[in-house]
Amino acid sequence: MTSAETTTSVSAVKPIVDELAPRFTRLSDEIWDHPELRWEEHRSMQKQIEAAEEFGARITREAGGVPTAFSAEWGSGAPVIGFLGEYDALASLSQEAGSAVRAPDTASGTDAGHGCGHNLLGAGSLLAAVATARQLAESGLPGTVRYYGCPAEEGAAGKTFMVAAGAFDDVDAAVTNHPGDSMSADQWKSLAYTQAYFRFRGIPSHAGAAPQFGRSALDAAELMNVGVNFLREHIDDSERIHYAFTDAGGPSANVVQPTAELYYIVRSPTVARMRALYERVVKVAQGAALMTETELEIEFDGACAELLPNRTLEERLYANVVELGGVPFDDADQEYGRRIAEGLPEGAERNARRLRGLAPDTPPYFDGVFPLADPNRRGQMTGSTDVGDVSWVTPTVQIMAGTAALGTPPHSWQMVAQGRARRRTRA
Repeated sequence: MTSAETTTSVSAVKPIVDELAPRFTRLSDEIWDHPELRWEEHRSMQKQIEAAEEFGARITREAGGVPTAFSAEWGSGAPVIGFLGEYDALASLSQEAGSAVRAPDTASGTDAGHGCGHNLLGAGSLLAAVATARQLAESGLPGTVRYYGCPAEEGAAGKTFMVAAGAFDDVDAAVTNHPGDSMSADQWKSLAYTQAYFRFRGIPSHAGAAPQFGRSALDAAELMNVGVNFLREHIDDSERIHYAFTDAGGPSANVVQPTAELYYIVRSPTVARMRALYERVVKVAQGAALMTETELEIEFDGACAELLPNRTLEERLYANVVELGGVPFDDADQEYGRRIAEGLPEGAERNARRLRGLAPDTPPYFDGVFPLADPNRRGQMTGSTDVGDVSWVTPTVQIMAGTAALGTPPHSWQMVAQGRARRRTRA
């Protein structure tokens, strides 16, 4: 495809996007207003299905056998282009829309919030699919456009289960996006990860009168954490291990706790290295069970591979993004961004400018497009995405969309607030 052909196609699609934008902005807001956690996104999925059906989509529910996944399809024949969308939220991130101070949204009825911008991600990808399908139809061009509503990206790797079920086997290329603090067509290397529940079972007893008869599951869980903390000294700087207590045995300190449960996430740059590191964590858990004479049960909860970038698609996407230009932030946006920046962790905004080579006086919302980096010096992010699994079965590209002030951490209340900021702001 020549640059002239690229420009023509972008110019043809842009008016369609502009026309449809209000409908999909409303969809994003509706999903933001009712955040749902992984595997529970029934309302969000239905809202997306209704929007797709308005534009003539053929709907397939339970895509890949996943209850809160679906696909919407237009056109026929080759090529088959997939657009990936998401709509799951995160726990403990409730926040008022547009607020520049910490203010949980008590009206939402949940402590969840869209701290990774998946309301924007899903609505944006669906808009892109609808606009592309209309352009193909108006141009008389062959091709199938398929949008995938993908659940449980946060800590469950919903796309991984869809990939395993063959949901993407006939897709010629996949496109997605992700909200962030700048516009870029580069794909960073992500970490492969696995996650599992570690359940310890002991023997209850009176902790004061008869402790010798008890076997503490809580002791086992704590010993596992201590062991993993020592393990962290002996892993690569790029690797990560996280945990949460999901069961601490109960509130009675005078009872030897018979149950305890930990949820672990283990990350490494490749699947092979991740598996090796995970086995080391398992050995620590087994050692904790031996030391406390408790029983150990491990329940696998999900995993994903590292991202496999595709330079050809990145270059095509970058050409289109440059033609469109960055997000046109106005003075009101920048003023709001300055208020958001005041509440960011110390040095976050300054560090974001430094890493991107921006001048110290660059406004909070960056309205440019970053050039493609040298593919041989691709950055390594220490997060993960189940887009990685899709990228191993079909060529995949992802745009980072500038929707947040520079330095805004993902999974933060600031990201939640900015996900629905324009019509409801608060000082």
